[in-house]
Amino acid sequence: MKRTTIPTRAEVAAEDRWNLESLYASDAEWESALSAFSKTAEGIDACRGDFLFPAETGVGANQKGHIEADKLYNLLAVYRDAQLLGETLGNYAFLKKSADEGDAANLDRVGRFMMAATAFEASVSWFIPAIQALDEDELRGYARTGKFAEYRIWLEKLLRMKPYVLSEKEERILALQTEALQTPKNAFSLLTNVDIDFGEVDTPEGPKPLSQTTWSAFLENPDRSVRERAYRAFYGAFEGHKNTIAALYAGSVNHDVATARVRGYPSAREMELFPDRVPVSVYDNLVSTVRANLAPLHRYYDLRKRVLGVEELRHYDVYVPLVKEAKRVTPYDEAVDLISDALTPLGGEYVDTLRKGLRGGWVDRYENKGKRSGAFSSGGFAGDPFILMNYKEEVLRDVFTLAHEGGHSMHSWYSARNNPFMSYNYTIFEAEVASTFNEDLLFRHLMKTTGDEKTRAYLLSTRASDILATLYRQTMFAEFEATTHRLVEEGTPLTAELLRAEYRKLLETYFGPGMRFEAESDLEGMRIPHFYNAFYVYKYATGISASLALAERVVSGGAQEREDYFAFLKSGGSRYPIEALRVAGVDMESPDPIEAACKTFAGIVGELEKTLG
Repeated sequence: MKRTTIPTRAEVAAEDRWNLESLYASDAEWESALSAFSKTAEGIDACRGDFLFPAETGVGANQKGHIEADKLYNLLAVYRDAQLLGETLGNYAFLKKSADEGDAANLDRVGRFMMAATAFEASVSWFIPAIQALDEDELRGYARTGKFAEYRIWLEKLLRMKPYVLSEKEERILALQTEALQTPKNAFSLLTNVDIDFGEVDTPEGPKPLSQTTWSAFLENPDRSVRERAYRAFYGAFEGHKNTIAALYAGSVNHDVATARVRGYPSAREMELFPDRVPVSVYDNLVSTVRANLAPLHRYYDLRKRVLGVEELRHYDVYVPLVKEAKRVTPYDEAVDLISDALTPLGGEYVDTLRKGLRGGWVDRYENKGKRSGAFSSGGFAGDPFILMNYKEEVLRDVFTLAHEGGHSMHSWYSARNNPFMSYNYTIFEAEVASTFNEDLLFRHLMKTTGDEKTRAYLLSTRASDILATLYRQTMFAEFEATTHRLVEEGTPLTAELLRAEYRKLLETYFGPGMRFEAESDLEGMRIPHFYNAFYVYKYATGISASLALAERVVSGGAQEREDYFAFLKSGGSRYPIEALRVAGVDMESPDPIEAACKTFAGIVGELEKTLG
């Protein structure tokens, strides 16, 4: 049913809300669990004396510490139970707050959990370094026994990080700086989201406020003059703060480089890739392969120029939709059926489980006052993998969003049911694979079953934009990050002028000769918040490349190809991501998946050219 007003949380029907009883039956039960959690650190701290280290060196100094097997086993069980309890408490509090951020009780619940979690982490901060400082041969011997089976992978990953763990005193010094070192990221967020006044933009309907939130709407406006005014006003505001923002980003990069050197990594990039055991060659393959396949991207921009009917394509022309959204109403239950039909190549268990979850309490479906915007999936070891939506039945893209979040949730569902808690959680490198896999199957299904040419044109246009944004644009960002960190590591300070010059080179390369840039266009590199989480964005590009390859493999293959994909979904954190994807049938150390993704994009551009004439 289409909603014309935004209801309060109390007005939302029970069947349209998620059911959190798989976490806690009531708020009172959560309160009782929080009280118990606050005492868990005591049980771990009480066992500190069980670890024996040479008195003159102590924890973390590469000495051979010792602990009896039974004592370690019992201590790991206490630590595991405490971590699981904390995860479940946090999920419940976070979900309640997300559904209604205006409810004071929800805010209070999150605040009290965060205080308890912080106190727990502070109290047991000695625990991981103590395990890493144990005699490695002895610890590996424990891990190989059946008794320690559920901890084996977790212990092996801890040992792998051992070469970069410092002494207890040094680790404490670094830990105490954690909050202060968030200053560049936090200051950037406050400056760009709160302090900068972007002003207003004149539109045919009158002046409208320009902000980080409204920016995208202006760039999608069909009136080119409105787009241009918004663009110049937006980047004009960044121009006025360019030196401050450059200093903040330089501070973030300098911190990355300094931390890598302190810990002994060859570079900041290798420090960030090491925990997932992702070779630098994977990163370099991504950049070089995408660079070698820019022709389809340039073709797309040439098509955009022709469709918009402009003499020169400008930077403020690249986000306006090429095709207006198809007029299609898809009620929620119909969307569930549509997604289920699209995912039939994955078999009965997957489809039935997802369908039941989407209709049976996993999803908080519609907008209500105080609810967080957008969508997400939140899956933990305990309870269901919940999905937040703000579903609108007249927006076809929301069907894709539901399929996307359903992919995350099913990934969590399989991971939690096939791994012990200490090794169930998959990495961010893998996270976007299962979600974009589902989107691709839904796109294929709709293209096969839709006869309306306007809808087909819209689907092709949207799919091209999505792959462009995830594959090409994120690779450009990844290349910029690699450049800025390399410059600092070579001794070159980052200034506003240097950052702009490096970013402009990338703009000109990726957008091609058909694009006319403005003097302020290179300021775009100063407004990307992801850059303050270094070497993160490349995972979007590798994720969609892997998902496109796996979707093709499953759809065109048979039972074995499907089971290979399920082996990936079930891996959780039991394998490193490159290994897990290789089991599924895709080798991310090879350029082939990236190459295939670029060819998929080229094919969609070709179909779009035909459809739009």
